[in-house]
Amino acid sequence: MAAIMLQGTGSDVGKSLLVAGICRALVRRGYSVRPFKPQNMSNNAAVTADGGEIGRAQALQAIAAGVEPHTDMNPVLLKPQADRTSQLVVHGQVRGKLGSSNFRSARGELLEAVLASYRRLQGQCDIVVVEGAGSPAEVNLRAGDIANMGFARAAGVPVILVGDIDRGGVIAAVAGTKAVIDPADAAMIQGFLINKFRGDPALFEDGYRHIERLTGWRGFGVIPWLGQASRLPSEDAVVLERRRGGPGEKLLIACPILPRIANFDDLDPLKLEPGVEVMMVPPGQPIPAEAALIILPGSKATIADLQALRDQGWDIDIRAHHRRGRPILGICGGYQMLGRRIDDPDGMEGPPGGVEGLGLLDVETRLTSAKTLERTGGTAFGQPFSGYEMHVGRTDGPDCSRPFALLEGGRPDGASSRDGMVMGTYVHGLFASTTLRAALLARLGHEATSGDYQASVDDALDQIAMQLEDHVDMDGLIRIAAA
Repeated sequence: MAAIMLQGTGSDVGKSLLVAGICRALVRRGYSVRPFKPQNMSNNAAVTADGGEIGRAQALQAIAAGVEPHTDMNPVLLKPQADRTSQLVVHGQVRGKLGSSNFRSARGELLEAVLASYRRLQGQCDIVVVEGAGSPAEVNLRAGDIANMGFARAAGVPVILVGDIDRGGVIAAVAGTKAVIDPADAAMIQGFLINKFRGDPALFEDGYRHIERLTGWRGFGVIPWLGQASRLPSEDAVVLERRRGGPGEKLLIACPILPRIANFDDLDPLKLEPGVEVMMVPPGQPIPAEAALIILPGSKATIADLQALRDQGWDIDIRAHHRRGRPILGICGGYQMLGRRIDDPDGMEGPPGGVEGLGLLDVETRLTSAKTLERTGGTAFGQPFSGYEMHVGRTDGPDCSRPFALLEGGRPDGASSRDGMVMGTYVHGLFASTTLRAALLARLGHEATSGDYQASVDDALDQIAMQLEDHVDMDGLIRIAAA
């Protein structure tokens, strides 16, 4: 069965987007395709139809391939909770925690789980398109590796190395990768791609040939800057530093960048609205006083992020915003922060205990070991939506008598303050609903005009696939995959 793997000269070189684009290009050619990432590290996750969770990028790649996201597409997911601790998710379910002391030994033991998922996907399609993580040049992490060459060699999957010319030094990055990795690993690499080129690719012809001479690998193309990527949900929090936005004449929606921010792609449909500015507020900056709406996002470590919010003085900004009579919406962890208290008796996020919340909603949250993972739908602001829940804990209190939404079957979700200006919900993905998004913006005095978000994502994937067809030797990649 055919397969090909994209690895990078570093993180954030565009592997996730290229895998999605290649998946869509292959589907447009009539192939049955599945995306696969052996190991991912991200707090931006999606709920799958089989009741598990995978990295958001693999969910997008599944959309690109025209199939339902499945836990086999990302069998190992690490969700950072603290600087040295990550939650371990295997085949979509929480398996425990990994720390710096046991990370290497534990991940090596997961190779069989990774290979089992890969083999199942092989049996479902014509081609599997695999995404690596980080870079194979991180030779200090090679022992026990399951994300890059450890997987490629175990599964016998040929590799294409992706270099990012936009960050500079791409010749050294590609050639240097070959210089530092084990020769047996280097033998898995069949060629390279140069990504994020701005301008006339002919200007890089000499550099392209130089890489071929230095490495002995053939080039498969120079890919231009793919502007359509801005219409797609992103997985990595590093992009938030490039999406801060700023106040202007547009309707301003502000969201603080918490240290363990999760599922921040909830806001992406709002970012595509003409006349709306979504400002991701970085540490060290106040939440703008002119914000029409503050959204507190999801968090992988709610108690720690609540303390970080206070350390930044953002709690003062939020209370001032509330006194101005302007609305606040908390999603998942952000919802929990808005309550009177968060208790963690079993130490789910750290030492057992509890903390006072912001007190803007008359509710209390108790964190528990049971994790809710499910797709859902319902109505909010009188409009239908579909989304998903991904959280630990239960929230109760008087303000829950005014739920934010009614889910399928009439089940209430979330809470609202008496004046309706403070709201909380456990549902992610709400703003992808065109009519719900329009209803929210109407409450802020703004008319929504961007249309169907999912259709926009699908169109962006088609546009990216067509660009890859123009700039990448797709026939060559297919031959490599089938060899």
